[in-house]
Amino acid sequence: MKKTMKTILHHLVLAFLAFIWLIPIIWLFVTSLSAYKGINTMHFFPTEWSADNYVQLFFRPDTVANFPAWFKNSMIIGTCSCVVSTLFVLMVAYAMSCMRFKARKPLMSFAIILGMFPGVLSMIAIYFVMKLLGLSNSLFGLVVIYSAGSGLGYLICKGFFDTIPASLRESAKLEGASELTIFTKIVIPLSKPIIVYTVINSFLAPWMDFVMAKLMIRSKNPVDWTVAMGLFTLVQRTLVGDYFSVFCAGGIIVAIPISVLFLIMQKFYVEGITGGAVKG
Repeated sequence: MKKTMKTILHHLVLAFLAFIWLIPIIWLFVTSLSAYKGINTMHFFPTEWSADNYVQLFFRPDTVANFPAWFKNSMIIGTCSCVVSTLFVLMVAYAMSCMRFKARKPLMSFAIILGMFPGVLSMIAIYFVMKLLGLSNSLFGLVVIYSAGSGLGYLICKGFFDTIPASLRESAKLEGASELTIFTKIVIPLSKPIIVYTVINSFLAPWMDFVMAKLMIRSKNPVDWTVAMGLFTLVQRTLVGDYFSVFCAGGIIVAIPISVLFLIMQKFYVEGITGGAVKG
């Protein structure tokens, strides 16, 4: 009886916390369906309902809110960065886990120490380097920034590779297989959970980032902005009264790709985390 009551109490606490967590999301959604364009602090639910905010987002872009262009730019950056970053992480993790070479352990230690420093410390230096290379104010430059240092996040992926039996690789080597063949034909097919985990994390960072995008994209033309930059503009003091409900609709749309990706790959995502934590 005592155990049952304890379980019920735990579930009630979790349900209460989930309810609190869902309140802002519900408010964002219902506000996106409001016929009133500004902020309505008098009512939680709109007094008049309308889907016009979503119509405006996709079919009536203007000089202030050009959501189709923002969404396209963010999707290009997120997809390209995801592909490149995933390849970098998998290759570095395989090298550190399955190959033995001089300075392997010092390189691993250096990568871990380097990852402890906040990324904001290097933002100004990165901006000037990209400006010298002529890659500032471009989508390609952002892809380079998000992808270039991604290999340093190899640790969890390496932990998963460590769980793959070494006998499989040794047998393949005895048959004359190269490291590339072992990597692509043996290790990768056995690593779906950690690949899904890496793909999701590689997509989330560029998709949701605002600070680096704002620093690099200096264009005043809204067509060149990302979703984060565009939505931030809509809540400026001079625009929030006319675009707040549109901002809420944009926030809901932005969450859809991430939610769908996570729901489809949730099983593999959890397996990737737990598998990568087995060994360090």
